This record gives sequence, C-alpha cells and structure tokens, in this order.
Amino acid sequence: MKGKFGRYGGQFVPEILMPAIEELIEGYERYKADQKFTKELNFYSREFAGRPTPLYHAKRLSEAYGAKIYLKREDLVHGGAHKLNNTLGQALLAKYMGKERIIAETGAGQHGTATAMAGAMLGIKIEVYMGSKDMERQRMNVYRMELLGAKVIPVESGSKTLKDAINEALRDWVSNVEDTYYLIGSIVGPHPYPEIVRDFQSVIGKETKEQILKCEKRLPDSIVACTGGGSNSIGIFYPFIEDDVKLFAIEAGGESLKKTDKVAYHSASLCQGEEGILHGARTKILQNEYGQILESHSIAAGLDYSGVGPELSHLSEIGRINSGNICDNDALEAFYELSRKKGIIPALESSHAVSYVLKHAKELGDLIVINLSGRGDKDVEIVARLNRGDKA
Repeated sequence: MKGKFGRYGGQFVPEILMPAIEELIEGYERYKADQKFTKELNFYSREFAGRPTPLYHAKRLSEAYGAKIYLKREDLVHGGAHKLNNTLGQALLAKYMGKERIIAETGAGQHGTATAMAGAMLGIKIEVYMGSKDMERQRMNVYRMELLGAKVIPVESGSKTLKDAINEALRDWVSNVEDTYYLIGSIVGPHPYPEIVRDFQSVIGKETKEQILKCEKRLPDSIVACTGGGSNSIGIFYPFIEDDVKLFAIEAGGESLKKTDKVAYHSASLCQGEEGILHGARTKILQNEYGQILESHSIAAGLDYSGVGPELSHLSEIGRINSGNICDNDALEAFYELSRKKGIIPALESSHAVSYVLKHAKELGDLIVINLSGRGDKDVEIVARLNRGDKA
C-alpha cells in the first residue's frame, strides 16, 4: 500500500491538511522523473553542495580497532552535514510547485541551516521553528540561519526541542497551505514525506556502494549510522537493503535507558519504543502506559526526538536492520577519539555511530562503513561547557 511500510506510516493528519498532502504527492510524482528538475538538482548537488563526498579509509582507526573502517564523509557537504541533500531537493520542488514561502523545523540546527542555504540560493523566503532549549544549545546555528536570511521562531511549548518544533510547523502549515511548503528534515511525518526524504538522501548510499566496490572490490560487512528521525541512516542503508550487508541504526541512549511515566532519559525509539501515532504517521515512539509522548533526552540535539521514521520501524521489526544505543558519555569519548586520531571533529550525532563501531568492531566484520553524517563545529561549545562541569 502506498505510503505504508508494513503496518507503519500512513497519513494521520487533520482533514484540512489533506488537499496540501495530495498536492505534494502530485507534485513529487510529477517532478521526480522530470528531466529538467533532475538536471537542475544534480547541478546544485554537484556545484553547490559539493557531491560526491569521499569514502575515506581511516587507517589509524582501523589499526587501533582491528577492522578496516571507512568513513562516508557527509560532514564535507556544504553546511557541514547530510541535511543539504534533502533541503536542496525539497526547496527546488517547492519552487517548481510555485510556493513562495518555506517553513521548516530543526533540532540541532543543521536542517534549519541547510534549508536557509537552499532558500537563499533559490530566492525563497524561509522561516524555521526551533525549540528554545535547542536554540540555547546550538546558538551558532541560530546565528547562521539568521545570517542566511531565515527567520528563526523559538518554540516554548513541551520539551522545547525537535518534537515541539515539528508540532508548531504543522500548525503553521495548516493555516498557510496556499503559498507555503513545509520542508520536513527527516523521514518522519505523513506520506509522502518519509519517501521524499529517503529518496533525496539515498544519494549517500548510492555513492557509498560505487566507492566501496571501487576501493575494495566487494560490499562492506556492516554499515553503521546514527539515528534520530533517521534521514542519514535510511539514506545510506536504502541502496543496500537487498544486499548481504548488516545495517546498524544507532540511537541515543542518553543518560541511561531508564523510562518512567514522566520522562525518558534517552531517545532510543527503535530499542524501547512502542507503536503509536506521532506527527502524522504510525511508528515506534516513546510513550507511557496512557499513550502520552515522553520527553526524550540526548546530548546530541539532532537525536533528541521521541520517535523514529516509519520505514526504519518496519525494517527493524522484520529484522533487516539492527538497532543499538550509545549513552552520552560514550558518544563524547568517540568525539575525542576521532578528533585526536583522525583530525576529524565529528558531530555529536555522528559520534554515536563512531562509538558503536569502536565498541563492537570485532563483531561487525572485517570491512565497516560509518556514515559520518555531520561535522562537530556546532558542538564544540557544548563539549567545552561539559569540560567546565556545566550542563549540556
């Protein structure tokens, strides 16, 4: 069934949004196969975003941990993360659909920054909803968005993080469907968003497959990616779904995996979530026995989300992907390890994937690929505060 991944996915939205959803489905189906659209997107991906990104053999890391480890360098995409792959595609789609305004949500600020970059390049007005807690954690990205001409709207409701930013963006869209395009940043939300974001991000996996075959003459044993909503993980996983390659989606274990009826001290929806409805789709979410959404926690703002994409929920349920989690302290150790051993400062989000490989390298096979989804410039202030004994 279109828009469904097993029993996950679907469209659980107010009736007032259905015309906009139908318009989006029609627009995407029309333009994704349009030669002019594809040619323009490929041009911007190459000349503006800097694709293809390298697949880098981390020799010292490999020697230290007893496996051949490659890093897919999405941190080298313009803006510092994989997010631009999706925002370029969706912003161009919005332009082709005749929309004059784009709204977006953001957690770590990378999606908001990438949306602002795409909007500035294409000449489209951008407004970004961001939880006030995340704005404090990611002040540099807030300034970058404003520098690029975007308006950043603080969200004070709920946990003041990504979940609540999505809620506010959806409310805005309901009121302004005529001229506004809602540019979702992950594989969440109602159909067709999980498919749209997956399709634009799958360039990561397509390049990885071509590069690893050229370098090693075979496919990797394992691919590991951090997972919040899941755009970078599905982006690298999707072209390998039919191959004999183990896929690992690594979530934020936060301070611990304890869960109460008041708060979740983690963001591990695949590991500990339950089936429910969040942001217009059926998926695995963190909730209490009354079905109320729990507040999540992660040192990495981009993983601080109470759910996960419906396609990943399905792939996890059928056993095609493996889920794991890494706590804040272990992610920090990996942050330092990659910085000092490879001269690469990873995003705290990506550090979760790195940490999992460093802990389990011998179990993952002889040839491992880590999707290094973003660079850590945005997180240096957070790490510096932690070193002073402050809260993240």
